[in-house]
Amino acid sequence: MIKVSETAKKKVIELMQDGGYSPTQDFVRVGVKSGGCSGLSYDLKFDKENQEDDKVFEDNDIKIIVDKKSFLYLIGTTLEYSGGLNGTGFVFNNPNANRTCGCGESFSL
Repeated sequence: MIKVSETAKKKVIELMQDGGYSPTQDFVRVGVKSGGCSGLSYDLKFDKENQEDDKVFEDNDIKIIVDKKSFLYLIGTTLEYSGGLNGTGFVFNNPNANRTCGCGESFSL
């Protein structure tokens, strides 16, 4: 399962509405791909459809879909949003990551 913090929920809803997506019907697609300075990087986008092998979750009224391969890397992750002085953006608190880069956008196991 992937959790969504209250601050991330508010930002997701705002961005979905700005992008023409419905927060009550559409999904946040979270994935992992090769790349980044630590070897793997997070991928976050909005999607109107889920695929056959996707895992579907709902937390804090946000619908999340994750492809089967990425799910193994993301179990227990919390999606948060930081708007502080150190930078603005979504942050993945992933208990499976052994190492993360300074910007928090990539990790390794």
